[in-house]
Amino acid sequence: MSESSSYVQRFLLDDLDIRGAIVLLDDVWQAMQHNRDYPTAVRDLLGEMSAIGCVIGGNLKQPGRLTMQLQGHGPVNLLVVDITETLNLRGHAKSSDEAASKTGVGELIGDGQLLLSLDMPELRHPYQSFVPIDGNTVAEVFEHYLTQSEQQPAALHTACSGSAAACLFLQKLPDADKKDPDGWDRITRLAATLRDEELLGLPADEILTRLFHQETVRLFDAREVSHQWPHDWDKVRNMLLALGREEVYASLKEHGAIVIHDELSNHEYRFTKSAIDELFSRTPETPKTVH
Repeated sequence: MSESSSYVQRFLLDDLDIRGAIVLLDDVWQAMQHNRDYPTAVRDLLGEMSAIGCVIGGNLKQPGRLTMQLQGHGPVNLLVVDITETLNLRGHAKSSDEAASKTGVGELIGDGQLLLSLDMPELRHPYQSFVPIDGNTVAEVFEHYLTQSEQQPAALHTACSGSAAACLFLQKLPDADKKDPDGWDRITRLAATLRDEELLGLPADEILTRLFHQETVRLFDAREVSHQWPHDWDKVRNMLLALGREEVYASLKEHGAIVIHDELSNHEYRFTKSAIDELFSRTPETPKTVH
């Protein structure tokens, strides 16, 4: 996909020392749902996590990848959002049928945990941080996390539908109280009046004008969010070769074909017997050693 209409757009309330961002995912969000039949509650959880992931991933200043993994023993046993420094986004969720009747993070995840992992070329191992699941919504969970980890209050408003996912992010900066002691309270009260349909349907500049028309708002250029994860057949072929001839042919005999699902990138790889024969014909069979 090119010329994506999904974006992250940052802004600054100059006179108040409050920063923020608006995320809108439409074509990217629709691509992430392709051929997936998520219950509404699971869909919304993944969409809201994806939008927040764009806010946090947009802070990456050098090559790297941020992964947000929500895992638990509830109806949603796994939810993963993965984003690069170029805002290339992917994600998926696994859930049981019970998820259709649940609401809120607590009911969907159960006694779970949220792990953030940052993987960068210069790091020997990814940097990992556990996020307390403190709140009944994804927005509340990350408000608490960002406030504690960055020592500055943060506010998030998320929304999701079948066609779009969005987020409004606000954060109080160190000099905010010096510039206007009432500024943060005023801005968060105004932000709370934003309706989901406005967040999902209006461009960033119009949202900011409606909310903060009496404030000085500096709006930065929007950054495009993409969902560009092409098939990697060579990687999958090498994985099959690593499994070995005996195991692959046993699975082929049982199922009639080898089908591999890359859930995170939303791809399916299918190998018929002729494709498997061709793959292993390039690799000589290891002779058995007789003792």
